[in-house]
Amino acid sequence: MTEYQAFRVELKDRIAHVVINRPEKVNAMNAAFWDEIVDIFRWVDDTDAVRVVVLTGEGKHFSAGIDLQLLAQAASGLGSDIGRNAELLRRKILKLQASLNAVDNCRKPVIAAIQGYCLGGAIDLISACDMRYCTLDAQFSIKEIDMGMAADVGTLQRLPRIIGDGLMRELAYTGRNVNGQEAQSIGLVNRAYPDQASLMQAVLELAAQIAEKSPLAIRGTKEMIRYMRDHRVDDGLEYIATWNAAMLQSADLKVAMAAHMSKQKPDFAD
Repeated sequence: MTEYQAFRVELKDRIAHVVINRPEKVNAMNAAFWDEIVDIFRWVDDTDAVRVVVLTGEGKHFSAGIDLQLLAQAASGLGSDIGRNAELLRRKILKLQASLNAVDNCRKPVIAAIQGYCLGGAIDLISACDMRYCTLDAQFSIKEIDMGMAADVGTLQRLPRIIGDGLMRELAYTGRNVNGQEAQSIGLVNRAYPDQASLMQAVLELAAQIAEKSPLAIRGTKEMIRYMRDHRVDDGLEYIATWNAAMLQSADLKVAMAAHMSKQKPDFAD
């Protein structure tokens, strides 16, 4: 397994555990984070043995968001020409967006397990995941407004589809904190747990359940859900018809039906 500066990655029982590993910096998202997350999710996509990803943060907090040193470095690289500055900043922003697009575009389900701080850029990150779970003491905040800027790496684009437009606007305009209980009530997370141990136990049990399913069926299901964010219902129905014209010929259907008939657990190929 590759050694990373900002992450620790483990594969066990078909579950890839991707851990933001900068606890001394509250898991702030530094330059290495943005480069390495692309490589990690490319590996996840390319590795058939991976069925599902669990994304966590090492230590007391999930992540305090983008490392302020990274912003300072970007500012120090600006010159006197406004047009060239704008072109440089635009390229940097698009590169950051591409890093989190790698999570969103991943063929495998990605589950975020969140404890402590989940601020600013970390909201962009979890918005790109399939599902989110947290501890009751978790703290969520779209912090960019307090830094005098608009969030630009995915929160404003993805979060309305998760919690609704009105609530997203409230949180984006105020930057106020949301605890774990409220996060569950507004649909930001599926469920909140009393502590990190119970959170991880529940999330890993869920991941194991998903890992037992047909990987082709999971892939198709995720692709259809993602496709429907940006398309009409009839577009989605046309797409799934074309997709399943091929996928319904998979051996996984025979395996699933045989297991159902014999009341045994199916064992699907990678």
